[in-house]
Amino acid sequence: MSLWDWTLEAYGLAGVPEATLALQDTHGQNTAFLLWAVWAEGPAPEALGQAAAAAKAWDATVLLPIRQVRRALKLSQPPVDDGARQGLREDIKAAELRAERVLMETLEGLAGASSGGHGALASLQAASAAWGKPAPDDALAVLARALS
Repeated sequence: MSLWDWTLEAYGLAGVPEATLALQDTHGQNTAFLLWAVWAEGPAPEALGQAAAAAKAWDATVLLPIRQVRRALKLSQPPVDDGARQGLREDIKAAELRAERVLMETLEGLAGASSGGHGALASLQAASAAWGKPAPDDALAVLARALS
């Protein structure tokens, strides 16, 4: 199953959306990167490093700016018509989702043919550490439990 399809199924599980949002907003993690690591069952260290670099670059140049605009458009922007603003926000939301999919397709290509064979929590811990400042284990465990 492709990473994108797996992720869509994962987001349908109870607790996954909330856990990923907390890891993103509270702990500065990239959820696509974390989910990729679980999907790949803990990729090899070289792949993990390449994927972290790719995700960080995409995050900085594409995802974070789009997300910032989407969130800014949540509030009224007088004298801009609210209907027009909300329509634009929906367009931006679609662009953000497409940007996440492009990142996931890129990450999928870096996973290699074989999985690492690690469980969700170990995969999340390795990815979080590769991202930079690791998220607390308890926050990662919430996502690992939701995914199982």
